[in-house]
Amino acid sequence: MGVFMRINDQITIADWELTEQFIRASGPGGQNVNKVSTAVELRFEAARSPSLTDPVKARLRRLAGRRWTKEGALVLQVDETRSQARNREIARERLAELIRKALERPKRRIATRPTLGSKNRRLKAKKERGAVKNLRGKVDPTE
Repeated sequence: MGVFMRINDQITIADWELTEQFIRASGPGGQNVNKVSTAVELRFEAARSPSLTDPVKARLRRLAGRRWTKEGALVLQVDETRSQARNREIARERLAELIRKALERPKRRIATRPTLGSKNRRLKAKKERGAVKNLRGKVDPTE
């Protein structure tokens, strides 16, 4: 295992930031599945990582969702293949992918005014809806 994991030209992740644990997988694998730990759990100490900036960490946290722990670690579980080595590669690739995604700064949205057409369409739709509701039964008190 290499000491570093390259994300892109600027960012590499050091060994101490990653921990791997092998666990028994569910799913296919016959009798083998109960005795061989092929599934991998890759844990990346994201919040403590010196190689990521704070905004990147925040974006990563949002992308990670449930995979983000209270301690600020990112935990990925892979039990796709029956090969431990392959699962490990997949997990690392996914982590790199997530980090690359988090590196992209979202575009700022520039507020624009609604077009005249869209305003008119909205008002027309409201009028039509009101008309439909207006036609609904009025009860004549004399009956």
